Amino acid sequence: MDFESIKEKIYQYKDEGKSMFTTSSFQSHSIVLLHILSEVDRTIPVYFINTGYHFPETIIYRDQITDMLGLNLVDLKSPTPKFMQKDAEGKFLFASDPDYCCFINKTNPMDAILRQKDVWINGVRGDQSAVRKAMKVEQPAPHDCMRFHPMLDWNSKMIWQYRKEHNLPPHPLEEKGYMSIGCEPCTRKMDPEMQEREARWYGMNKVECGLHTDLVK
Repeated sequence: MDFESIKEKIYQYKDEGKSMFTTSSFQSHSIVLLHILSEVDRTIPVYFINTGYHFPETIIYRDQITDMLGLNLVDLKSPTPKFMQKDAEGKFLFASDPDYCCFINKTNPMDAILRQKDVWINGVRGDQSAVRKAMKVEQPAPHDCMRFHPMLDWNSKMIWQYRKEHNLPPHPLEEKGYMSIGCEPCTRKMDPEMQEREARWYGMNKVECGLHTDLVK
């Protein structure tokens, strides 16, 4: 979808009285949707799922982009404290059970937001993974919420071109070889032969955190 199509759809949701929100991991490729939304409606809440495990550079970048675009940022955290996020042997769950770690820190907190809102504007792209490629532009989510995927047909080249055209700054870790950036313990630099999402949860046979598998119908 191009800018005008996204704008038209958001105005349609507004005319229908639907409450909207978006989420962002504040990676370099995330900034395109944030820029578009800032041009359409800056009142739309932007939820940052703050797991407590992010790179310091991500937090700095989040604050920079929020100020630059005038975003309505909401910091969303898990109600489960870190000392309760360990297994029976005392290891943090991100090392022993990353699926459950993602559930506690991402999926469960976001599930609560879906109960309150009508439309989740989500920046997934079909070229990022097989799971995302199978998605539709509008797709039901739990609790009668609708997922809206305006970037689904975009690719990495289009993202780069948009960023260049609008002079949008990159995530500070991008120049160091990080292209898909999540929680620090579960993110590594990309090797040349890797796909974008393969640098996440490397060696764990995992490419999604649950937000795009559990919170979708």
